[in-house]
Amino acid sequence: MSTTLVPTHLFHEDLTQLVGDIPESSIVSRQVLKNDHLKATLFGFAPGQELSEHTAAKPVILQVISGEGTFGFRDEVVTVGPGSFAYMEPHLPHTVTAKTPLVFLLLMLKG
Repeated sequence: MSTTLVPTHLFHEDLTQLVGDIPESSIVSRQVLKNDHLKATLFGFAPGQELSEHTAAKPVILQVISGEGTFGFRDEVVTVGPGSFAYMEPHLPHTVTAKTPLVFLLLMLKG
């Protein structure tokens, strides 16, 4: 696995390596990047794990890397898988549930 961090850019060859094997009944999180503009966190959920309804103070982008699950947005629940992408305005109530081992990247935009 290769990671490059210099003042101008960050490169990870394979983000999934950052969470590794997700322990049973666990949620794993790894900070990928934090600066004045962005906070990037990689999450790994074991099957059946979920985050109950919560909100974020900043705009958020979710990008599913692997696995299957659901994202809930207020009263709407959508099925997600590799390649799924979601954007949320601040303070939107949302949930996450893993059907299989689920890995996704959360990008919190700072303004």
